[in-house]
Amino acid sequence: MKSIHLKWLEYLTGFIFIISMVAIATWLDDVEIILPEIAALTAGLWLYHEPNWVANPSKIFIIPSTTAIVGFGINLLPWTYPEKILLLLGLMVGFLSVMRSTLAPAFATGLLPIIVNARHYSFIIAILVFTLILMLAVQFRQLATRTADPLPINYRAMLVFLGLAVIWVGLVTLAGKPQMAAIPPVFVVFFEVLQKPMYSGKMAVKQVIALTGAATIGVITYSLIDSRLLVTLIALPLVALLLWLLRVKIPAAYAFPLLAIILPTTMFHTLPLTSLLATSYFFGGAYLYHRLVRPYFQPTKASIHS
Repeated sequence: MKSIHLKWLEYLTGFIFIISMVAIATWLDDVEIILPEIAALTAGLWLYHEPNWVANPSKIFIIPSTTAIVGFGINLLPWTYPEKILLLLGLMVGFLSVMRSTLAPAFATGLLPIIVNARHYSFIIAILVFTLILMLAVQFRQLATRTADPLPINYRAMLVFLGLAVIWVGLVTLAGKPQMAAIPPVFVVFFEVLQKPMYSGKMAVKQVIALTGAATIGVITYSLIDSRLLVTLIALPLVALLLWLLRVKIPAAYAFPLLAIILPTTMFHTLPLTSLLATSYFFGGAYLYHRLVRPYFQPTKASIHS
């Protein structure tokens, strides 16, 4: 009974934290303070206690903050949108390799300033403040000592991630839809499943449904209710219900309602379809990698670190 009460308390405090971020942004009339991946990080850290995320609390602050600053700087370059996305992804894979981390939400914090064309330093300040709070909460609750050991890092999978991402960006650019190049929650989950020791087709289908469903919830809710705060209050519990029905734990799904309320109009209306296509491509690729490619490679000292 005590554990059930604790879990409900974790959900309640997590939702309050996310809603507070949106409320502050509404009060200050600054949409750049709304950070979708803070919702994903909150779910992964406070609700699910993801071992790979809580293992090194200091990295919860350092890595997403660094990638956000890098993404903010890249967005100021006079380059095309696909070029910025590819540069960011390449730097991210290298940075995570150097940091020996699989903190996948860092991809989203790096991509976000490019996607929403962030230009104000309030974006950086918000990232620093909210990731610092999350880090301190993990340290205070000593979550790192109460979870399973994190999975070893698979550096070969990082190259697979980068290769399939480059192909995707190239395909959507050639199709004249460069705005489809990057959907942060999809990249986050794709990076995570490549790192796992196994990945079933059933799980791939569930994740496609979950992320596409979360995107649809965000778009429909915001289409009906012209209030970012009310959309957050309504959509987050709906996403939680969807994940419960599917029996999956996907922290990145909680980012979709917040992503929907800050996307440019050109990306907003096509978000569900884009999510369906992107998840089908990436999770299908991840399934094929686990089924056909990974079994032929044995772990080596150079590719696995604890």
